[in-house]
Amino acid sequence: MVKRTGPTPAEALTIAEAVFHTRYDGAAFAYAAGSIMRGEGTYLSDIDLVVVFDRLDAARRESFTVDGVPIEAFVHDPETLAWFVSEDVARGRPSILNMIVEGKIVGPGQERAEALRAEVAARLRSGPLPFSAATLNGLRYEITDAVDDLRGDRTAQELLAIGAMLHPKLVELALRGRRRWNGTGKWAPRLLTSIDADLASRFDGAFRALFTKGDAGPVIALAEAELAPHGGTLFDGDRRDAPASWRVA
Repeated sequence: MVKRTGPTPAEALTIAEAVFHTRYDGAAFAYAAGSIMRGEGTYLSDIDLVVVFDRLDAARRESFTVDGVPIEAFVHDPETLAWFVSEDVARGRPSILNMIVEGKIVGPGQERAEALRAEVAARLRSGPLPFSAATLNGLRYEITDAVDDLRGDRTAQELLAIGAMLHPKLVELALRGRRRWNGTGKWAPRLLTSIDADLASRFDGAFRALFTKGDAGPVIALAEAELAPHGGTLFDGDRRDAPASWRVA
């Protein structure tokens, strides 16, 4: 069987430069990022391209393919980019921060791009903001609710659905509860491993037992252990008030 491979980092950078000059005429600079640029891509990996203009009416995100390579472009001016950076920081998931810090700079505005990268890198090193009380309690409640569902008599299909919903919430609690940046999908096990290989192994073992054997016990124990430093499970006494403006007259 022929192994399909993606472009090399050098080839991907050449594609990114061509896209920058032909599709984004007038842009100041861009960052070409993603697993391909790190030399870790597959034939299915895309190039992430953060494009910065001096001024736009609004930011946009667009996807397209060039020479068989998928590209996701995040098109900004300094003000819209600052808004998205702030949003990433607030949610504890630094997607666009990582693209800026890791990306190869493309375009004429090299000095401006380097200055922005230095600012974002400093923010990335400082870590995420601590949970607000409301956010933490909301997460505790949702995890508690899922764990209580797992304790019941469930079909295999229900266990899969509950586990799939619970995993990202428990990962967020584990990472942000340790003042680390959050990540979803393939990034969840990578980030868990980066801070604690044993913790990552416990996550893997617990959810593998749930998904392959229908054994909820290890996931319940894992959830209780992760909730304990934050006050444990939460149901009794939980209250969240909706804004007074949430009404249809």
